[in-house]
Amino acid sequence: MDESALPALMHQVLWAAFGLAVLFGAVSQRTRFCTMGAISDVYAMGDWRRTRMWVLAIAVAVLAFNGMAVMGVVNPADSIYTGPRVLWLSSVVGGLLFGFGMVLSSGCISRNLVRLGGGNLKSLVVLAVAAIAAGATLRGITAVVRVNTLEKVFVELPGGQALSALLGVSPLVVAGVLAVALVAWVLMGREGRSGEVWLAGLGVGGLIAALWWVSGHLGFLPEDPRTLEPVYLATNSRHMESLSTIAPIAYALDWVQMFSDTSKTLTIGIVSVAGIVVGAALMAALERSFRWEGFANVSDLGVHLAGAVLMGVGGIVAMGCTIGQGITGVSTLAVGSFIALAAMVAGALAGLKYQEWRLDRA
Repeated sequence: MDESALPALMHQVLWAAFGLAVLFGAVSQRTRFCTMGAISDVYAMGDWRRTRMWVLAIAVAVLAFNGMAVMGVVNPADSIYTGPRVLWLSSVVGGLLFGFGMVLSSGCISRNLVRLGGGNLKSLVVLAVAAIAAGATLRGITAVVRVNTLEKVFVELPGGQALSALLGVSPLVVAGVLAVALVAWVLMGREGRSGEVWLAGLGVGGLIAALWWVSGHLGFLPEDPRTLEPVYLATNSRHMESLSTIAPIAYALDWVQMFSDTSKTLTIGIVSVAGIVVGAALMAALERSFRWEGFANVSDLGVHLAGAVLMGVGGIVAMGCTIGQGITGVSTLAVGSFIALAAMVAGALAGLKYQEWRLDRA
């Protein structure tokens, strides 16, 4: 490709990512798609509807991503999730912190982005604090602790950590079996056959798969005309990326603060953060559900701030949030993503028990 054509391709990648994120925000607002909400619904009311949305989204993303991988459309080895090093302790500790934090903050990062689009000012505070904590854990004071402690503990798998590599079978076979099992479970419950569950599951899972295509195919150059090396355009990690929210909110805050620095450029993650808010706002306006909301009292503020810090630190330690690891990472069949997801669920359950304890004391 000629170097003069790079800006146009970069714009295509960024606009495509933004458009997909707008749709994600709209679908999430319309269906109330929320990982923390899914766990709390089951815990408090025995309602599995939103859990089935989440599971269906995983099934769709897993099948679509591995289908593209088998066809050679994307290369799973070029994602941050499938490398040979399984940082299992980071996944466990980070996942627990993130899961606990998202309960205190009334939702994970993606849910807070959606709620911000609906007029929730509490989410603005949560996102700002989480972004600062995430930035510090990426390359600040808590990053030093992360690198020198948790990341010293790992398991090395020379063939990569994807389940298909460990089992020695085609990724499409593993993905197909897993997807069929997950969809069968979704259909077992009456609520799993509702239109809202399928809108959320197909919508979220399909949009994550589409963003994999945008980054891993549309935005991939086998030979960058500037460096003559392979490159994934408009990514912060320099790897193929799909939807994640914890690191991108830190990069978005950095971009806003350092806007005049020409080295700070828009990326898929940054425009996705903006797109989710825009999509949720448009859907809230369409539904006439937009309304301003703030903190009830100082105690409410304190709990949300604590949750935001835990999510910011935990999400980076675990290499992703409930979307970034829980769906995007799991779609690659990476062992570390499954560990992180399980830890986030466990952390959320611990957070719900803690909230119950606080209410009992009150």
